[in-house]
Order: sequence, then C-alpha cells, then structure tokens
Amino acid sequence: MGLRETLLDHQKESLKAKDSVRLSVLRLLLSQVKNREIEKGKGSTLTDEEIIETISSMTRKMDESIQGFTAGGRIDLADKERAEQAILREYLPEPLSEAAIDALVAEGIAATGAAGPKAMGALMQWLSPRTKGRADNRIVSQKVKAALEKS
Repeated sequence: MGLRETLLDHQKESLKAKDSVRLSVLRLLLSQVKNREIEKGKGSTLTDEEIIETISSMTRKMDESIQGFTAGGRIDLADKERAEQAILREYLPEPLSEAAIDALVAEGIAATGAAGPKAMGALMQWLSPRTKGRADNRIVSQKVKAALEKS
C-alpha cells in the first residue's frame, strides 16, 4: 500500500474516531497532494517521494509560522501549529542523525572526489537524493561546507 492510500485510510479512521485535529491536517495534506497532481498534468498521481516532499514543505512552512506566532506572543497558535506539525511528521521517514549525516558527507566526498569549496555543488547533488525528506538541507549544506573547508 502506498503513502497516498495510507493517508486516505487514516483520514477515514480519523473521521470515525471524531479526531478533528488529525482529520483537518490530513484533509489539508490530501488537498495539497491533489493540487500538486493537478499542476503535474492530466491523470498524474504523485509518487510516495513526491508526497514526502509535499509533507516536508508543509512542515517547513509550519516552522516559520511557529516562529512568527511565538515572536508575536501567540503561544496558543504556536502550540496548535506544533500539534498539527507532529501529525504530519508521522508520515515522514525517520530523520537522519547528525552522525549519519556526517557519514553520508564523508561517503559523498569519497565517491565524488570533492575537494575545496568549489566542489560543494557536485557534492550536494550527490547527497540530495540520499537525504531527501530525512534531513534539513540547511544542516546538510552547513556540514558539507565545513567538511570541504577542512579538505
């Protein structure tokens, strides 16, 4: 069963359980997925990876909202956003640890022969499919930059 089917099943379960928060989040997510399918073209369906990209994008936007609400003193709205974000994160793959990211960066340097800051683009291109949906690109980029400065 694909991720889309899982989301639809969980939406039905949330409806039956009268879990309004989860139901609302899943409806919003499925709406975003449908919009991306429409953008993609007639008769297209998103792959699990594309759905994960959509979820990642939504959680990043929620991070920004949480920061804004917190800065504005609206802790109640920030807490609501955190609760919704936690539901979305359940559908993301297990995030990579700092050590795992470091190991991937080292593996990427060995595989691509990257040396010096000019090789950052090639190394990021190698790393991107391996970290997609599992690590924040900003953190990966910082680690790549630090590793290439040492070499």
